[in-house]
Amino acid sequence: MRENGPVTPAPDAAQREAARNLEIRKRMREAEEAILARAPEHQLQPSLDRITAVMELLGDPQRTFPVIHLTGTNGKTSTTRIIERLLRELGLKTGRFTSPHLHSMRERIALSGQPIGEEAFLAAYDEVMPFVEMVDAQSLAAGGPRMTYFEVLVAIGYAAFADAPVDVAVVEVGMGGAWDATNVVEAPVSVVLPIDIDHRHFLGDTVEEIATEKSGIITADGITVMALQPHDEAAVILRDKADEVGARLVAEGIDYGVTARDVAVGGQQISVKGLAAEYPDLFLPLHGPHQAQNAATAVAAVEAFLGGGEQALDLDVLREGLAAVDSPGRLEIVRRSPTVIVDAAHNPHGALALREALQDSFNFAKIVGVVAILADKDATEMLEILEPAFDEVVVTRTTSARAMPPARLGELATEIFGEHRVHVVQDLPDALDTAAGLADDGGVAGGVVATGSVTTAAEVRMLLGTTTA
Repeated sequence: MRENGPVTPAPDAAQREAARNLEIRKRMREAEEAILARAPEHQLQPSLDRITAVMELLGDPQRTFPVIHLTGTNGKTSTTRIIERLLRELGLKTGRFTSPHLHSMRERIALSGQPIGEEAFLAAYDEVMPFVEMVDAQSLAAGGPRMTYFEVLVAIGYAAFADAPVDVAVVEVGMGGAWDATNVVEAPVSVVLPIDIDHRHFLGDTVEEIATEKSGIITADGITVMALQPHDEAAVILRDKADEVGARLVAEGIDYGVTARDVAVGGQQISVKGLAAEYPDLFLPLHGPHQAQNAATAVAAVEAFLGGGEQALDLDVLREGLAAVDSPGRLEIVRRSPTVIVDAAHNPHGALALREALQDSFNFAKIVGVVAILADKDATEMLEILEPAFDEVVVTRTTSARAMPPARLGELATEIFGEHRVHVVQDLPDALDTAAGLADDGGVAGGVVATGSVTTAAEVRMLLGTTTA
């Protein structure tokens, strides 16, 4: 005989789905915390041994799809995004790996243009981690380190691309080239963006040392697309490496390049000489001469991948693809009235590109900079480059533990800008408010430019309500 009492109803489909989503989010937080507990990107362990061992244990998933591999000092993320968008417009299923991220580590691993979903990320994480732990144990037993944060994400990314599966992956190195964890692929197309001095403590103190390290992604019998190099010695090293391994090298300014460029509303109108054809009247919704050059390099890379540089791209498809390109955090307008632009320039070469783009593409009556720089960067040179572009500068810090203290950054800025043009504010939200007030002062059509690091761009985006990338 059934006892009387309340009967608990069976959960309906909506409740089951809600419970499942809660469990996925919980597991995602746990996975992120476990990955973040590893050595961060600025504490590298230069070696391919650990990532190679994990890939071999997984069955080398990175060899199941072709890769376009990118290195350089600046422009990697934008060019990666342009290449990937063009390939997608051409009907290919794509993977995209970029770093660092703005808001979520899932941004680094994109499938068909979208950050990898939580379930797909967790599936790849579950597949990879047993082998990561095996390699960790072997490395620790030999007196070495655990795999780093970046190495684990590379393994997850390559596993996810193989699982999808993708037709092609467009992969940006984390740092360097030869020993970068991404460099466990044999890419038929490698792309080298402009090389300059950065990350001295890992890559070397000279352009020659840095170019030698970055040339490590050039593969035998592949095609290397070389952007215009600001230093002749870098171009010589890249050509020598290509000759050494038997790669074909095509160079901006010789084999391809921008042939015409005009500033347009929301971006620029460009014409490009590709490897196989001329492509006139292309709209690019990105600002600055450097982005036009990035687009030309992207076009050459796609031509090289699809037909060895001998097959022209369909002009209408190319126009559609370029018109749909975006690059969050790179000269990105995130607010109007006053206009606030964020830019992830984090070294002198990036600061120069930012200054030239501001002078080229914007006509503000007054520009106020919000600058927060990491302590291990060349803040003095960056400020010297940006000084002609900013009428006033508000120096501050982000939440990063590596941020330079505002007082110290203020001292450097005062030496360069003069005391009357420098404002020191302790935290970023107040700095942004101060800059907005200065930009609006006197009723002029002023703008605010927040820059100095990827973290600066990310935190300003979040403060202004933009959290997707």
